[in-house]
Amino acid sequence: MRSQPFLYGAAALAAAAATVYAVAAPVIARADTPAAQASAAATPAAAAKDQADAAPPAPRKATPEQRAMADRLEPLARAAFWDHEVNADPADTVAGIKLANALRALGQYQPAIEAASRVLVVDPNNFNALMESARAYVAEGQGFYAIDPANKAHALAAKDWRPLSILGVALEQDQRDDDAQVAWRQALTLSPDNPAVLANMAMSLAGRGQADQAEALLRRAVAQPSAGLQERQDLVLVLGAEGKLGEAEKILREDLPPDQVAIDLNYLQALAAGRNPPAAVQPAATPPAATARSWDSVKAAGG
Repeated sequence: MRSQPFLYGAAALAAAAATVYAVAAPVIARADTPAAQASAAATPAAAAKDQADAAPPAPRKATPEQRAMADRLEPLARAAFWDHEVNADPADTVAGIKLANALRALGQYQPAIEAASRVLVVDPNNFNALMESARAYVAEGQGFYAIDPANKAHALAAKDWRPLSILGVALEQDQRDDDAQVAWRQALTLSPDNPAVLANMAMSLAGRGQADQAEALLRRAVAQPSAGLQERQDLVLVLGAEGKLGEAEKILREDLPPDQVAIDLNYLQALAAGRNPPAAVQPAATPPAATARSWDSVKAAGG
């Protein structure tokens, strides 16, 4: 709360001026009496108290139950929730990390980087904040800036494959393809046949025109029990680039609705024919709840 010296000075002057009119108004105490001095001293304190009473209450943190429920919300609602928690307690590193994660899921990469960076000011060796920072930089295509937090995260958790996986992507974006492959191979020694790492390696090779090697790695990736839609769609893309449209279509129809399949096939046919595709392969339709309001509109409304 800011002080108001002018207000306080005026009150003190008014109290002192009462002595001038003491003859005309004898009920006013002299300025040098204890009562007058106490009154002058109390006036600024009373004004400060009035201002404090009028100030809006500080944000209250959510209960543990509410925080647990927040993780089940869609990204925009999660971002608003954790933004409120950070405002209530800027030193809450858990809230800061979860805010960065939710913002990244919304595609708000720069705000996500900033949220992670604020956590790292409080706790420079926070593994999860370093990972969120690296992921957000990579998602924004700024792999160079992801290298440092990824390396720091790896130093903190040398047996965790995830920092090496994201480091490989960062190095590839920095046009250090051979270094990226080294990082991914190190990740595979920690997590053999990890589908995410295999897919990263494969797509890097595909980007360098080595589609046959990429296909082999992706088939190995999708064969793993933990493989997901991303690895299968990567395989579809490589199969399409090789002209294997029949198999690509089969996988697409297993994973996506018909309207999305039509879009993706149109893309793959252009890719196989050596033409510029009409549009990038689109992800499945975004749930309406996620697009009803933007993060900017939430922030403008105060969360």
